[in-house]
Amino acid sequence: MLQAILLFLLAGLAEIGGGYLIWLWLREGKPFHWGIFGGVALALYGVIATFQSFPSFGRVYAAYGGVFIILSVLWGWGIDKKTPDLYDWIGAVICLIGVGVMLWAPRN
Repeated sequence: MLQAILLFLLAGLAEIGGGYLIWLWLREGKPFHWGIFGGVALALYGVIATFQSFPSFGRVYAAYGGVFIILSVLWGWGIDKKTPDLYDWIGAVICLIGVGVMLWAPRN
């Protein structure tokens, strides 16, 4: 379970970081190579996700969606200096609960 969590975190950081670098390049006029680095990070996200041991592609990527939301709130708080409000945290917790249900619910 620890490996799965670490892979979710690493992939989420690659996805958010890559998207952020491309955002900075296209929206805020940063140099072209920032966009290239962002593209590489996004490609790494796709590779990192394949190391998950869960057998279902759709389920893994749905779970990444929940992790992505939580990491995005934290990224906005730490990098963009936008303090999350109560509803941001409530939504993030709901997403985390959903991830747990999708991945670890008993199935036949």
